[in-house]
Amino acid sequence: QLRLVESGGGLVQPGGSLRLSCIVFGYILDDHAIAWFRQAPGKEREGVSCISNKGGTTKYADSVKGRFTISRDNAKSTVYLQMNGLKPEDTAVYYCAADRVPWCGNDYDPNRFDYWGQGTQVTVSE
Repeated sequence: QLRLVESGGGLVQPGGSLRLSCIVFGYILDDHAIAWFRQAPGKEREGVSCISNKGGTTKYADSVKGRFTISRDNAKSTVYLQMNGLKPEDTAVYYCAADRVPWCGNDYDPNRFDYWGQGTQVTVSE
């Protein structure tokens, strides 16, 4: 049974940093790309970042480029999202999801991702 579990969320002041982790159970992690999404209250879920199966390709939404870094350690079945320079508009529930294919697509269509974690709350506030 495939399961993704996020952790690392919390409350942080503007300009601060957090590192999110996504551990994947029951799954051959290096067969699939992994993406991070986020959903703020009253807004649609949006793709934040993606990393290909071996980590050779990474993609970022324009809103987080230069501030967020995605990485993966397949030996630990874990994908990370390092978030620096956090802004209040980064406040959301963050989810990791497993793509059906090993590469990052040109978009973040949620229908392409079969497995999702339960989410971890990130709040950026004074």
